Amino acid sequence: MSMSSAILTPASDLAKDSKSTAWSTGVKVLPYRDASLSVDERVDDLVERMTIEEKAGQLFHEIINQGENGTLANGTDIVISEKFMTHFNLHGGISDVRGTVAWYNRLQQLALDTRLGIPVTISSDPRHAFTSNVGTGFAATKFSQWPETLGLAALRDAELVEKFADIARQEYVAVGIRSALHPQIDVATEPRWARISGTMGEDANLTAELTVGYIKGFTGEGGFGKQSVTTVSKHFPGSGPVEHGEDSHFTYGKNTTYPGNNFEHHLIPFKSAIAAGTRQMMPYYSRPIGTKYEEVAAGFNKGIVTDLLRGELGFDGIVVSDWGLITDSIIAGQDMPARAWGAENLTELQRAEKILDAGTDQFGGEQRTDLILELVKSGIINEERIDISVRRLLREKFLLGLFDNPFVDADEAEKNVGREEWVRLGFETQKSSYTLLINNDDILPLKSAESAKFYIEGINKTYLEERNLQVVETPAEADYALLRLQAPYVPRPGGFEANYHAGSLQYNGTEKARQAAIYAAVPTIVDIYLDRPAVIPEIAEKAAALLGNFGAAPEAFLDVVFGVDGSKPLGKLPFDLPGSVEAVEASKEDVPFDTENPVFRYGHGLRYADDC
Repeated sequence: MSMSSAILTPASDLAKDSKSTAWSTGVKVLPYRDASLSVDERVDDLVERMTIEEKAGQLFHEIINQGENGTLANGTDIVISEKFMTHFNLHGGISDVRGTVAWYNRLQQLALDTRLGIPVTISSDPRHAFTSNVGTGFAATKFSQWPETLGLAALRDAELVEKFADIARQEYVAVGIRSALHPQIDVATEPRWARISGTMGEDANLTAELTVGYIKGFTGEGGFGKQSVTTVSKHFPGSGPVEHGEDSHFTYGKNTTYPGNNFEHHLIPFKSAIAAGTRQMMPYYSRPIGTKYEEVAAGFNKGIVTDLLRGELGFDGIVVSDWGLITDSIIAGQDMPARAWGAENLTELQRAEKILDAGTDQFGGEQRTDLILELVKSGIINEERIDISVRRLLREKFLLGLFDNPFVDADEAEKNVGREEWVRLGFETQKSSYTLLINNDDILPLKSAESAKFYIEGINKTYLEERNLQVVETPAEADYALLRLQAPYVPRPGGFEANYHAGSLQYNGTEKARQAAIYAAVPTIVDIYLDRPAVIPEIAEKAAALLGNFGAAPEAFLDVVFGVDGSKPLGKLPFDLPGSVEAVEASKEDVPFDTENPVFRYGHGLRYADDC
């Protein structure tokens, strides 16, 4: 009998005490296991049966890794069987669908074998983009591969966003992922910020419009239920206006700042997300500076979570903190202090208390159940407060259908992950999201290239050779140059920190001179990956053609360059491209479109001559 069709049975010889009993005995089924009862009745029954230790486990949402060949990684049994945790963020790529399904089903069986058999909810950072920041998402691997959300924003098509999200939902559900730690709906008003690639750009109203389609797609037809993926909209109340563009994962980026008094503007997408039915919200690490709110990270901030989010905006779903607010840790070999900005001087126990007092339901990236038990035992936090969050979290599991059948089927997963038509649509979207910024003398699409010679950078020559195109070693030998560039950034040290592209938005003098020599030697087509805005007036002046991409495969680039089967760029910039570093430094972090004399404005995007 496969796990997907197994009849749920309790662990044998379950220990019993005044608050515990086997969840089924013979033909008797306890109320929380009875699918004929309402969700509220089932939640009430289950919470009544839970010990404080079991309740504490629900309040934590930690990273989890797969073991080899579908096995459980070391330590998994401890966090489930001893700490009673049931919410996990799957780390790493999915390269073996059957292996992931085997791992997931083993994980659910381990949870099923606990006293109450509370099923696991698996979450994921974005994993459908061709290129991803390792710190905030994963490569698509077996899933359909799309551009980043910036690329979806470049196409301005809410129906396409809903279609993408619907496909991503089905691929997630196939392997057991039932929670999306996205959409990221921060408004990208500070062009230096390292996390812009996950946003929908600089326009709050466009972000709000696309957010509706995103959440509808992950919810699925018929409303939130057994085929849905719960969405975590982030990072409330908007982390676009980070001070000096520095990210608040790090000690030098603790603040969001509002020199333009534009706090309310950043709430626009979150209001849209709430209206669209987002299930969860994630506050960010940043502490708000120059507002009426306490200058403490949003997850600790009662004014932000309880007064604003729940009170003024009426959100009644789950609030999960961003990762690591309490405990210092090591990430990718780098020492990382807890992101307790504004609460650095509090003890770990006091931090946990402040987070709960703020109205946050769940601690992301932590497993400090000991702190919850101490807070309750000492009377600092009463059990009724814990119950409020536990009820929200368990209700979500019931609505997702996890209590009724938590398992997934490997054959069905292989059918639904990376389906041919979904892969094709993702690839076509990569191509159409390309944004054409310069096209001197209508050089693109290139025609009669069969006899041409190409100098290339940033792309393996085998991609051209497969098209019977000749690659040469120097610009002087070439008829055309094809350069695929990464937007400028200043490398940062450290294992985790190195993944964040921050600092100056312009190339240094040496790199500018190197590129200029190529532009002077041969007509050059530049393709730049815009994971954040770039200050590149010199490329706009000297390149024969300039394309911006937001996550696209080499094959997509070449199809667009040569117009294969009608491939053409249809994107429009989702943000301004500033004219100078000085203009960026003089702009206000919280105000959109305020850099002086940008080289390209939001919405710029040319078309091929035959598509005008």
